[in-house]
Amino acid sequence: MTAARSLSVSRRGVLAVGGAVGMGALLAACGGDKGSGGTGGDSGGGQWSFKDDRGQKVSLDGTPQRIVAFTGTAAALYDFGIDKQVVGVFGPTRLSNGKADPQAGDLDVKRLTVIGNAYGQFNVEKYAALNPDLLITNMYEPGDLWFVPAESKDKITKLAETVALTVSRKPMDKVIARYADLAESLGADLKAKKVTDAKARFEKAAASLRQATKSNPVKVLACSGSAQYFYASSPAQSADLLYYKSLGVDFVVPDNLDKGGYFESLSWENADKYKADVLFLDNRTQTLQPSDLAKKPSWKDLPAVKADQIVPWPSEPRFSYAGAAPLLEQLAEAVKKAKKVA
Repeated sequence: MTAARSLSVSRRGVLAVGGAVGMGALLAACGGDKGSGGTGGDSGGGQWSFKDDRGQKVSLDGTPQRIVAFTGTAAALYDFGIDKQVVGVFGPTRLSNGKADPQAGDLDVKRLTVIGNAYGQFNVEKYAALNPDLLITNMYEPGDLWFVPAESKDKITKLAETVALTVSRKPMDKVIARYADLAESLGADLKAKKVTDAKARFEKAAASLRQATKSNPVKVLACSGSAQYFYASSPAQSADLLYYKSLGVDFVVPDNLDKGGYFESLSWENADKYKADVLFLDNRTQTLQPSDLAKKPSWKDLPAVKADQIVPWPSEPRFSYAGAAPLLEQLAEAVKKAKKVA
């Protein structure tokens, strides 16, 4: 079990954990002036408020002008038209070669201050120095702010108000709708051509996947690989898998889930426990990919691997129409072409 899984065993997959961030003492100036009621910048629009998925109503004197967000959250908001208000991000943002992590979507990562680039990393002093109005992130478990370290959560949440959106246990289209609500409250124009075109593409892609599952019903296993374990994911928790299932994708349902219900951890000797025609493989940068997995004999023996029926699975998708549409198109094409091999 990785350290990340021990911190959040209910979340699927394996997260790379960086070195512990030295928390130290916060800058004296950041201690309490802002408190939990941070105010927005000069928005010219009067009071701003939003009720998040914790049921908490967040109110500020104006529309937030200095937002710090989880990278995937910022990327989704960008797709709806929220850009310059986001001044900092935390979470997978830059790869080792300096390029943008896939979770960053179309963000200009060079413009943004990166508070932490991996799970467990969150530089509180750097966050405070940004003088944030609002922190926004995802929520997989009730009250759990995604990628906000538990050990420094109290310090972080005193510096600015927080908004959390649930991204599990409800289908992806419903999550995207909530992101749209938030983006609109922040000033996004949901009738802008960029947004309406993306929504139309999303709806067309969803129809394509539904048709593909009807014409070619194949068994799909959503999975993730680490050095020690092969994770068989359940379609009952994750927003994307729930949505794909509603469109007809026949997912393998693991029968011995780990605590939290996201996946079943299998030793590599038991990687063949579930038969599948297609492997929907977690493609996050911190998980093992086919080139790495090829070293494991049990991987090479899987029918879907032999048939080269492996589909990349961005298991932390961007919750926007622009971010989700290509994922639907890719899966629809893979299901359409797949052969029954298991």
